[in-house]
Amino acid sequence: MKFLYGVFYKQMAIVALFFNRREVAIRYWEKISALHPSDANALASIAHLKSEIGQHREALACLYRALEVDDKQALAWYNVGYLHQQLDEPTQAIEAFDKAISLNEKSDLSYYGKALILIKRGDIEDAIPLLRRNTELQPMSPYGWYQLAHVYHRLGQVEKVKKTILKVSAFEPKVGLQLQQETGVDAGVVSPFAGYRK
Repeated sequence: MKFLYGVFYKQMAIVALFFNRREVAIRYWEKISALHPSDANALASIAHLKSEIGQHREALACLYRALEVDDKQALAWYNVGYLHQQLDEPTQAIEAFDKAISLNEKSDLSYYGKALILIKRGDIEDAIPLLRRNTELQPMSPYGWYQLAHVYHRLGQVEKVKKTILKVSAFEPKVGLQLQQETGVDAGVVSPFAGYRK
């Protein structure tokens, strides 16, 4: 009977999300969790939804409960780090990101998240290898490149800023143009609409 109730509640949670009713979906996932307390997936789903509606502290509690069931989930540790970051708890966030990386060395978002904390602290040189690793793992994502260009700019490494702008401009020209404007470093990137006339 527990199994049937679980299936029903899961279907109802899906329906609730279809209608953008996150609070209702949370209640159904909580019913599933009550039926199956060791279901880490249910706890992670509750945490995700609570995070989406701004209940970061409650989401963290759910994730920590999920990690009590299985502490080898790199994605859960990343999410813990992200939530601590949102709550301005950098020490706990770094510990969680490090744990995620130790479990999955390809956890690109963990490198990025940790780098942002170090940049905010002013430890910008320590952020460089993390951002480089992020861009190695996600070469077509502009976020790591964007931060890397700004870090090089703060260090006065103009040639590296140019190279980074050119790299990101190859697949995201708007970001390249934005970086040129924000850093004041001209890498020769022009708008794809520069010669366009009405």
